Amino acid sequence: MTRIIASIFTTLLTIAMTLGAMYILVDATEYVTSLESPIDRATAMGAELLLGVILLLGTVWLATHLAVRIFSPKGGATNGGAMNDTLTKDMNDTTYQGGAVV
Repeated sequence: MTRIIASIFTTLLTIAMTLGAMYILVDATEYVTSLESPIDRATAMGAELLLGVILLLGTVWLATHLAVRIFSPKGGATNGGAMNDTLTKDMNDTTYQGGAVV
């Protein structure tokens, strides 16, 4: 039940953050296009692009981070030992298993 509530909360939070970021960016675009000086406008466009990247990437990062925290296994973090052992074994195995060699 907790996982369902957390999923709904994460979805609503992501939607609210995305809409908030878009509102801020539209407001900033209206302000930037109203500037008279080309130098000020160019500087403001660069700042607006940076703001957009920070806001939207932050939203994506938070949504992904929360989703991983919600849906990750409860057994705790692993150090990747099983995967590393498998890769090491496969790289050290030099016997031919059959099949086409390209």
